[in-house]
Amino acid sequence: MRRTLNDLAYGDLPHSAYVLRIHQSLCELNSKSMPRRSEKTAPTLRQLELFLALVSSSGIAGAGAKLGMSASATSHALRALESALGTELIDRHSPGVALTYTGEHVLPHVRDVFASLQLVRATALAGAELKTGLLRIGSFGASATIRVLPPLLERFRARYPGVDITVTEKPDEQTSRDLIERRLELAAVTLPKPDFDSQTLAIDELVAVLPFNHPLAKLDTVPLKELTIDPFVMTRAGSQALVTKLFARNGLRPRVEYELLQLMSILELVASGKGVSILAKLALPDQYNGTVFRPITPGSTRRIGLVCLNESRLSPVARAFWQDTRRHRTSQKLGA
Repeated sequence: MRRTLNDLAYGDLPHSAYVLRIHQSLCELNSKSMPRRSEKTAPTLRQLELFLALVSSSGIAGAGAKLGMSASATSHALRALESALGTELIDRHSPGVALTYTGEHVLPHVRDVFASLQLVRATALAGAELKTGLLRIGSFGASATIRVLPPLLERFRARYPGVDITVTEKPDEQTSRDLIERRLELAAVTLPKPDFDSQTLAIDELVAVLPFNHPLAKLDTVPLKELTIDPFVMTRAGSQALVTKLFARNGLRPRVEYELLQLMSILELVASGKGVSILAKLALPDQYNGTVFRPITPGSTRRIGLVCLNESRLSPVARAFWQDTRRHRTSQKLGA
């Protein structure tokens, strides 16, 4: 059966076809809008980027602020985009940000525009046999950034020394949003993520973080109930939901006196005897002066995985990292 350009995976397209794909997506944007009464200027990439930012923002001004735009510039850009397309994209009578019917149907085509642009940049940078290129990877937090990704990136750098790599750390939900909005191609996040293709990288577990002279530090394994007696230092980072669910699942409630985002702040408070905490093991250093780490019973684990929107449509550099990671994980399992 004959395949059209839209049927092809990005990786199947010749370099010049990426530009054609972008042109087609822009044409589809205009076809989704109302018939134009006069010739209009095509939407700009800045305007389309603002439209994407609106989807994950609580207000129009907030979306513009993400892009460094003033409130007036944001309003003007949005009006200009709607004028270019000949229809309203935002329902201004709804609380917060709500797309109109046309806006909902335009959204996937806007995302395709940026996906195609990302591939144009990646392909332009990638020389023969990946001698050059750029790999952007997202990370949900310290467990992935410090422990899981470094050995994989080290292997990849050794194999493709000309490829530049950037790792961007954001909370799990924001990292997933960056994937959906095509700001990233790959990310290390917590699993499961049903909307993405994935491969498991590691299994992480929660551990008790105690002052070194605490009575519980003498135990090999700490009963979860014992961690409800002392003041508790709750993390606000990636493992917060897991910790909260662990207590709730066992009908327990910790005495939360601190809620902190920074790992070092939590460790310093615990080391000074201000309380106890529970953190993900992979996020912790091997040791930290004044503290000890102990397994918990009952415990809780989480899977960390590498994800993408569609592994068959990755850019050459991203596909190389995806496949290299899969081969490495497979060889580890066979050698176990």
